[in-house]
Amino acid sequence: MTVSRTPAALFKQALIALAIIGVIGLAGWQYALGWAPSRALYPVQGIDVSHHQGPIDWAMAAADGVDFAYIKASEGGDLRDRRFTENWHAAAAAGIRRGAYHFFTLCRPAADQATNFIASVPREPDALPPAVDLEFGGNCTARPDRAAVLREVEIFITMVEAHAEKPVMLYVTREFEDAYRISSAIDRPLWLRRMGLEPDYGTHPWVMWQAHARRRVDGIDGPVDWNVLRDG
Repeated sequence: MTVSRTPAALFKQALIALAIIGVIGLAGWQYALGWAPSRALYPVQGIDVSHHQGPIDWAMAAADGVDFAYIKASEGGDLRDRRFTENWHAAAAAGIRRGAYHFFTLCRPAADQATNFIASVPREPDALPPAVDLEFGGNCTARPDRAAVLREVEIFITMVEAHAEKPVMLYVTREFEDAYRISSAIDRPLWLRRMGLEPDYGTHPWVMWQAHARRRVDGIDGPVDWNVLRDG
C-alpha cells in the first residue's frame, strides 16, 4: 500500500535531514580543527606563532600538548615582531622550548636581514636552532635568479650561525623549493610544509613538518600552525 505524505510532512522530513547533515558537518569540522599527526609516530609536537595570534596563554597551550614553539622575531631588514619578546619569555616560563624565526624577503640584502634578526633574538644556550622562512606568500614581488637567492641565503645563514652557534633550519615551501632548489644547494635541516600528509619534496629528509595551518589550541584565539618533529 502506498502511503502519501503531505507537504508539511515532507518539509519536516527535509528539515530533519538537513539537521543531521549539519551535525555531521560540524562534527567533521571540529575534528579537522583539532587534528594532528599521531603522537605514537611523532611524540614531539608544537606551534609556530607571530603577533597575528595575539596574546597567548602559554600555560594553557602547554597543557594542550604544545611541546615547543617557533616564534617570529623579525622580517626583512627592519621589521621586528611586536610580540616576540613577550612570547619568547612567556613560552619559556611555561616550560615550552622555543626557537626564533626570520621571514626572509627577496627585496632586502641578506646582511641587513641577518643584522635585524641578531639584534632581535638573545643568544641563549637552551634555545632551539634559529630558522629562516623562505616562501613566496607575503613576500615582495621581486624574483631574483637562483644564484642570487642562494648567495643571499648563505650570507644570512653565515651571519646568524655565528651569532647563535647553532645550524639554521630552513623553512621552505614547495613553490619556493621548485623555483630555487634550495635544499640541493644548502645542506641544512629542513622544515617543510604540507597539510595533512607528509612532505614529499626536498633533497633530504625533513626534520620538522608543518602539518596543519588552522589548528585550534587552548590559550590561543583563532587558528595556529601545527608542527611535528621527526622522531629520531
